[in-house]
Amino acid sequence: MGQGKYGSKLGRTTSHRKAMLRTMVTSFLKYEKIKTTDTKAKELRKVAEKMITLGKRGDLHARRQAAAFVRERDVVGKLFGELSGRYKDRCGGYTRIVKMGYRVGDNAPMAMIEFIRDVEAGNIKKKKTPSPQK
Repeated sequence: MGQGKYGSKLGRTTSHRKAMLRTMVTSFLKYEKIKTTDTKAKELRKVAEKMITLGKRGDLHARRQAAAFVRERDVVGKLFGELSGRYKDRCGGYTRIVKMGYRVGDNAPMAMIEFIRDVEAGNIKKKKTPSPQK
C-alpha cells in the first residue's frame, strides 16, 4: 500500500500550490518577515529552511537549484551572501512562526513567519546559572 504525501494541499492544485510557495519563499527571503495564514506559514517554513541550507552549501549546483525555485535573481544573491553567512553556525531552525490571531473576513488563523536573528539565537542559548545563596 502506498504512503501518503507529506504536507498540506492548501485547497489548491499542484501547480497552483507550487507557484504560490515559490512566490511566498521569494518574498520571505526578500523581506525576512511575512504575515500569512498559519497553515501556509508551516508549509513555507519547510521550503524556506531548505533554501537556507542550499545557501549554506554555497556550491554552483546549490545556487542553480535555488535559482530554479526562487523567482528573483537578487534574492538568490542575498540568499547565498547575507543569509547563508548569518546562519553558518546554526544547524536548522532558522525561522519562527508567531500566531497573530484571526483574520477579520473569514476568521482564518493568521501567523507571522520571520527569521531568527543571531543576537536572539545567542540570547536563547545562554542560560543564567543561579547564584549560590548564603
